[in-house]
Amino acid sequence: MFDEEEFSGHLERGLAGMGLPPLPAPGRGRLWRYFVELDRWGRKMDLVAPAPDLVRLESHFLDSLSLLAALGDGPLLDVGSGAGFPGLVVKTARPGLAVTLVEPRRKRVDFLKHLIRLLGLAGVEVVEGRVEAEGGRFAAVHGQFPAITSRALTEVDPFLALVERLSPPQGQVLCMKGPKAEAELASWRRSSPASPFVLERRLDFRLPFSGADRRLLVFRRQEAQA
Repeated sequence: MFDEEEFSGHLERGLAGMGLPPLPAPGRGRLWRYFVELDRWGRKMDLVAPAPDLVRLESHFLDSLSLLAALGDGPLLDVGSGAGFPGLVVKTARPGLAVTLVEPRRKRVDFLKHLIRLLGLAGVEVVEGRVEAEGGRFAAVHGQFPAITSRALTEVDPFLALVERLSPPQGQVLCMKGPKAEAELASWRRSSPASPFVLERRLDFRLPFSGADRRLLVFRRQEAQA
C-alpha cells in the first residue's frame, strides 16, 4: 500500500494533470487518512471493488475531486454517496463546504460517520435513506440545495427528475459521466423537453493515469415561470 508521501505525490501529479490546483497540506493529509480507512474497512465489507492503489486513487479520489472545477459555494447534496464518492472526498478537500450525504445502506452510513469523526469534519450530515423513497418529504425536512450531485446512481434524465424539487431556482446539478454522456443528454432532451434545467457547462477531461474519458455536465435550474 502507498505510504503518505507516495499518496500525496500521486495526488498532486493527478490534480495537475486534470488542470486542478494543488491542495494544501492539511487537505492532502485528510485524504491520506481517508484512503487508509477505505483500505482497512474495505477488507471487511464491500465498499469498493479490489484494485491497485493507483487505480483506487484515480477512479475514486481524483475523479471525485473533478467536481472542484465547477462546484460553487454549496451547500452540496450527494445522492447515493456510497463510500463517500464524490461528496465526502470533496468535503475532505474543502472542509468549509456544507455537505449532506444520502446513503441507504447501513454499513456504508457507519463508514461515513466513522470517517467524519476521524477527520474532525464539521458541517456534514449523513442521511440514511433514499431520496426517491421520500418523495416531497425529503425537501420538506432538509430543504433545497444550491448544488446537487451523484456518481453512477442513474442516467441524466431520471436523475434530473429525481432532484427537481430539491433544486432552487439557479441551483446547480452536477452529473459525473463517462463516454455515454452524449447519449444520455440526447435521451433527456427527447424525453423531457419541458425540464426546468438547462445544460450550462460541459467539462471534458481525462483521468491522468489511465486516460479514461470523463464528462462533467453542469445543469442550472431555471427561474420558475411567473
